[in-house]
Amino acid sequence: MPKVKISSKAKNVIEKDKKFIVTTTRESYPFVAESGDGDFTYDIDGNRFIDFSSFISVYNFGVNANAKVRTAIKNQVDKLMHSAFTDYYAELPVKFAEEFTSLFPKQYGKLFFSNSGTEANEAAIKFSKVITKRNNIMAFYNSFHGRTNGSLSLTSSKLVQREHMGPFVNTTHVLYPYCYRCPLHQSYPDCGFACIDYIKDYPLSKEVSGHEVAAFVAEPIQGEGGYVVPPKDYFKELKSLTDSYGMLFVSDEVQAGYFRAGKPAALDNFGVHADIYTFAKSVGAGLPLGITMLKRSLPDIPAGAHATTFGGNLAVMAGAYALAKHIKGNMHSIEEQVHSKGRMIKSRLEKMKEHYELIGDVRGLGMMLAIELVKDRKTKVPAIEERDSIMEKCFYDGLLMLPAGTSTIRIIPPLTMSVRNIEAGLDILERAVAETDRAMHSASAPKSRENPRRAH
Repeated sequence: MPKVKISSKAKNVIEKDKKFIVTTTRESYPFVAESGDGDFTYDIDGNRFIDFSSFISVYNFGVNANAKVRTAIKNQVDKLMHSAFTDYYAELPVKFAEEFTSLFPKQYGKLFFSNSGTEANEAAIKFSKVITKRNNIMAFYNSFHGRTNGSLSLTSSKLVQREHMGPFVNTTHVLYPYCYRCPLHQSYPDCGFACIDYIKDYPLSKEVSGHEVAAFVAEPIQGEGGYVVPPKDYFKELKSLTDSYGMLFVSDEVQAGYFRAGKPAALDNFGVHADIYTFAKSVGAGLPLGITMLKRSLPDIPAGAHATTFGGNLAVMAGAYALAKHIKGNMHSIEEQVHSKGRMIKSRLEKMKEHYELIGDVRGLGMMLAIELVKDRKTKVPAIEERDSIMEKCFYDGLLMLPAGTSTIRIIPPLTMSVRNIEAGLDILERAVAETDRAMHSASAPKSRENPRRAH
């Protein structure tokens, strides 16, 4: 019997949601959020879930943040929430900016505050154009950078996200190093980064001059596209290419950043630095915050060229500042824990892969991990229905998860989750994978014919 039972109260909320709320991207299972604390979240019926979603990688440091963060927000709410930071000065955003930039190399220090990842990327696009006086952008296929028009121009993970939404910003998309499903049918490292040769030989030779490209925008690990991790030296090669044309390199850290992949910026894992970084999700500790961070050496943006009403909101800044101080004081421990727990999770997933043909690939860095499910390891046909079945089974067994890509499941628990609860969540996941794997192979096995002769 399933642990989780859904009441008429929850069903009523879902019915009213469908009546009054514009359709977005609700998952198929009936989770109606009510509360959360640390490793767990609770629905409106009191069902408890181990959270392997971090609410889309927002609660990197525990569901509903920690007590110090919540207290800082409550105290600020009683003083002043909105300070019109676009037009007036305020101390708290400056204090947060100083604390936040101290986590990065000294050449970074200019921040623009907004309210979301897509806004952070919109700012990066505009700043790149103003700084370089160029109009074109380059980005990857299978990427996700947001849903507003500018950032949507870069996004290309699903057709439904772009259909009927144009015209778009001038953007040239190129192939991401998705080695498990290489679109060039090559194998790394023997390919010698054929995907970068492709960029040189085709888009930059036949479609757009590299000297007319303002920025190359990239996720160091593709998120919505399937948690795809490039080879270790890939971004060194790509950065060398972008530098040769004077393009700015923008690292979209909205999902992979802020220690999710074990470093302040996920790009740090690849031994290069960007000219501009964008952050959101976890930096606000549960409240809306987008950050666009520029190198100090880049020229400033003219006054009035870009602004936002709610960027630098004081209630948001209070929570973000409290979290940044906590991180600064525990940075070494946080990095160690993320790498240690990440290795433990990945090892367990690799063992699952050995036992269940359904798992085609295990990948990730730090605690940004995923399994890609396939019907057959040779053909790699995506196991979409099986992926959805596993997630539903996990939900009714008390584990909250999210999909990615075509047939991938994200494993992104809070970085602070205890080893015990991580193992409990992995146990639930393995039960669901095992059951689905058996069902898939049972359905595909040839049925034996009955003996037509009657027994004597």
